[in-house]
This record gives sequence, C-alpha cells and structure tokens, in this order.
Amino acid sequence: MTAPAGLILAGGLSRRMGGGDKGLREIAGRSLLARVVERIGPQVAPLLLNANGPAGQFGLDLPLVPDELPGRPGPLAGILAGLDHVARHLPQARWLLTVPADCPFLPRDLAARLATAAAETGAACAASGGRVHGVVGVWSPASREALRRLIVEEEVRRVDGWVARANAATVEWPVAPYDPFFNVNTPDDLAEAQRILATYPAA
Repeated sequence: MTAPAGLILAGGLSRRMGGGDKGLREIAGRSLLARVVERIGPQVAPLLLNANGPAGQFGLDLPLVPDELPGRPGPLAGILAGLDHVARHLPQARWLLTVPADCPFLPRDLAARLATAAAETGAACAASGGRVHGVVGVWSPASREALRRLIVEEEVRRVDGWVARANAATVEWPVAPYDPFFNVNTPDDLAEAQRILATYPAA
C-alpha cells in the first residue's frame, strides 16, 4: 500500500500550557514536535506541518500548511487545510494522515493500520483505552467539501462531529505499558511524559 501524506497539527493556542507553541516544549532535551516528526516521518510521504506562524520558528524543514478559514476554528480547520493542500498539490495521494503535535509516543504502525481500515470505510481514526482520538486519523481528500460544509455552514467545531459524519472506522491500540496517544496539554502532562520516557526509553 502506498504511504499516505502526513500532516502534523500544530495550530492550537496551548492555553492549558500557558500559551506559546506547545510543540516546542521539551522532554529529555527534544521538543514534542521533533519527536512526532521522528515517529511519523518514516510512515508518510510527504510530511506537512499545519501551523499559523512562520515555519522557521519550529526549526523544521517541513512544508507549511496554514489554516485558510478565518477565526481559528480549531483542529478541524487544520484537517481541512491539509486535505485542500493534498487535493491541489499531491493528486496522487489517496489518503492524509493527521496527528497532533503534542503526542510524543505515537505508534510506529499508525499510518499502515489506519490506512488499511480507511480503505474499507473511507476514513479511520485511532482509539485506546475506550477513547477515540479523532485528530489521529486517515482521511480522503475527496471528503474535504463535506468537512468544509460541516465547519462553515453547520458551524460544527468538535472533532467527534467530523468522525461521525465521515463514518470513520476506529482502530484500537493497547494502553499498556503506556498509552501511545498520551498527549501533553499541561505542565503536569509534560512531567508525566518525562516519567514515561525515563521508564521506557524506547517509547
């Protein structure tokens, strides 16, 4: 199976972390964003970055895909920007994998498993511990107009609204010895990520 294109969602406001670019916070001397790039980069082609500032501030040589909708309506706008970019510039890409910039332990088989599931239903997203992680998903560029209507006309901002509308299959990962979709939202989460990495250096 051809690898999907990939998009890291780094356009959030990071209010619970005290503002700034959350993806630049570090664990064990490396930024969350750099860890996501290292984990996802080998699984996709190409890898893109959704952010709303200069690309250089992240210290990464990735194509920047900013939100196109006004008012920063959340991660769905980032997913839509990625789907539009793929449709315009990567017509050979059948799928787009989206992941957040604050999940440093993403699975190494993420793209393959989600793309396999998406081939059956048209979309797929990850789940663990009984929770669906809607921003960790594989989506078809053909669905972008449906997503645009959902955001613009229906004013839906919640990711689970899109997961339901896209009829996304869910693919489950185990949470032991740690949840691979652990995300860093607060300073306490950052400390927990440090603990996980200290206990499981290969995480």
